[in-house]
This record gives sequence, C-alpha cells and structure tokens, in this order.
Amino acid sequence: MISAITVLLGFSLLFLRYWNFEADGGWTAASILATLLLALAIVLQLVALWRSLLPRDDDEPVYQVTLRWFLASIIALLAGVLLAGLTASHVFNL
Repeated sequence: MISAITVLLGFSLLFLRYWNFEADGGWTAASILATLLLALAIVLQLVALWRSLLPRDDDEPVYQVTLRWFLASIIALLAGVLLAGLTASHVFNL
C-alpha cells in the first residue's frame, strides 16, 4: 500500500510541476481548476500515506478508511489530469 501511494504521489508532484511551470499557454479557469484538483489529490495522497504508516492501520476498519482516502486521491488525480489534458488540447476555452 505504501509503495502504491508513493508512486502516485511522485507522479502527481511531477505532473503538477510540469503543469504549473513548463506547459505552454496562459492560465484559464479550466487550468486553475485542474491545478486545484491536482493539489487536492496530493493532499489526499499525503493523508493516505500518513494513515498507512500508523500502527493502528493494521486493523481492518482503519485500513478500509485509509483505502477510501487513497481512492479519493486517485479520483481527484484522474479528474485533474483529464481536465489538464482537455485544457491543453483547447477543448475547454474557459
């Protein structure tokens, strides 16, 4: 679980760096929303990582909650990357 979280966290941080500092084009409402979704995914991943490192995460109910945090981070990450891709391809001109 910890490995999966850290792999996604590394991808999220690298993609956010690219999206904010290296991608061509100006800031639009859609690109700002994509950035916020990516930042939310990173925060959720950090919470899931912190929860997975706690000793009480070995208990089944606590582990299930940690998995929900991780799932929420995956959903936010996918939404942010999808929106970033659609924005970069000029599908959204907001």
